[in-house]
Amino acid sequence: MNQTTIKKNIDCSGVGLHGGKMVHLTMRPAPEDTGIVFDIHTAQGVRRVAPNPQSVVATGLATTLGVSGNGHDASVATVEHLLAAIRGLEIDNMIIEVQGGEVPIMDGSAASFVMLLRNAGIRTQSRARRVLRIAKPISHESDGKSIRALPYDGFRVDYTIDFAHPLIGVQHMSLEVTPRTFAEVAKARTFGFLREVEYMHSKGLALGGSLDNAVVLDDYAVLNDDGLRFPDEFVRHKILDFIGDMAMLGTPLQGHFIVNCSGHALNNAFLRVLTENADIYLQEVTLDEPAAERAARRPAVAPAHAPAHVGHPATA
Repeated sequence: MNQTTIKKNIDCSGVGLHGGKMVHLTMRPAPEDTGIVFDIHTAQGVRRVAPNPQSVVATGLATTLGVSGNGHDASVATVEHLLAAIRGLEIDNMIIEVQGGEVPIMDGSAASFVMLLRNAGIRTQSRARRVLRIAKPISHESDGKSIRALPYDGFRVDYTIDFAHPLIGVQHMSLEVTPRTFAEVAKARTFGFLREVEYMHSKGLALGGSLDNAVVLDDYAVLNDDGLRFPDEFVRHKILDFIGDMAMLGTPLQGHFIVNCSGHALNNAFLRVLTENADIYLQEVTLDEPAAERAARRPAVAPAHAPAHVGHPATA
């Protein structure tokens, strides 16, 4: 299984969630082993930052990457939906130029990014893909939220959320994430509660947030005229965020992840623990096995509300 990149440049503009202003991206093909990198345009020039857990400088509302030094700081916010689309489509190498300090929020999901990436086309490159696979079970917990990771040949998520709201409550979804199944979560939008949105706007936060790019709920109902895209759109979006946040490792990650009520902060804390103990919990694997053979061994996608279970043992 070889690395991939996009076939041509992609230009993308939209409103930024934080500032409420128009921002612009240009996504460019990149050579093998480049990885996914952001070139952030600032008044002092361009700074490059590659996703890694230590480069995450904020997790409020969204995930923000940053780089500092030599009096030239730069950051890019709301990267998780774009990175989820890139990882969901198994794209390895890309340069993303950012003007405006944010990735556009689009409709609050990853659907627009998936469309743009597929329209540009995905090109197979000459070198084998390298991944980091969970080598032994690891758990991380905080304030009743938890992530447990098990060795697994692939990327599987069993996710549970629990919100004290009549339209949410407890939701669970299991997904084996592949370019084919990623569509099951790509269209799920970010969500929030009206009282929180009103408070953030009063403090000058989330100025780009609206019913056009988020599901907003009052105490009893969804306020969006078009309602929900899925009855369980909330847990689907949490899985989308999790895929994007795990992309902060830099190298594609493989494992079976059992997640309970996590968010951006815990996702990043988990990756920091994982990388700080990489010699124990991570194994680098080169995916040189033919794709058809790997697909034949990959299990079928579990039903959306199937109970959590342990995946088949990983093999190098």
